[in-house]
Amino acid sequence: MEQAEKLTAGNLPPLKDLIACHECDLLMHHPHVGEEQKACCPRCGYELVVHRSHMRRRALALVLTALLLYVPANFLPIMSMDLLGQNAVDTVWSGVIGLYHSGMRGVAAVVFLCSMLVPLLKLLCQLFVLLAMPYASLRPLACRLYRIYHHLREWGMLEVYLFGILVSIVKLIDLAELHLGVGMACFIALMMTQVWLEVTMSPHQVWEALSEEGEDARN
Repeated sequence: MEQAEKLTAGNLPPLKDLIACHECDLLMHHPHVGEEQKACCPRCGYELVVHRSHMRRRALALVLTALLLYVPANFLPIMSMDLLGQNAVDTVWSGVIGLYHSGMRGVAAVVFLCSMLVPLLKLLCQLFVLLAMPYASLRPLACRLYRIYHHLREWGMLEVYLFGILVSIVKLIDLAELHLGVGMACFIALMMTQVWLEVTMSPHQVWEALSEEGEDARN
């Protein structure tokens, strides 16, 4: 693990050569790291910069995997329930529809936004950013979409929806016969793929690749 070099009380270098810690605001020289290396803040230990080898290719594979999982995760059965001879099959989409028709339209809108729309928009933004890296004409739009993606991260909450499903299973398991469906496996796989994608898609490498000086860093 490398540590970034702190500034001394002398002449400050150009702003492009400086970096500030996101946690403690320590200003220091921008570290230069090699492949699979990272630099941490010498004051608080926050991870400042990490350089992952073949970042673009790995991230593209993950974002395409997540997009393939998106449809089955949201539209295939998560679980089926047998209660008093009646069978009910639930999906994420049927949950949104059920909340809407039961009069809880606000809750239905929140579930739709946080569990379906925002995760899809995040993946599409990431896909466009990764595809735009080699093309200078697309980089300005990719920069704007990447900023939008960082705002959307606060609203995409697949893990919260998953915890809600698990709580429902725990409460209903003594009242009815439950069977987990393929949609549950796809939903968990989608959530894990998105987490892996965020770890792989190093922000500083993305910004370098989208800048005019970052052509060598785009892969």
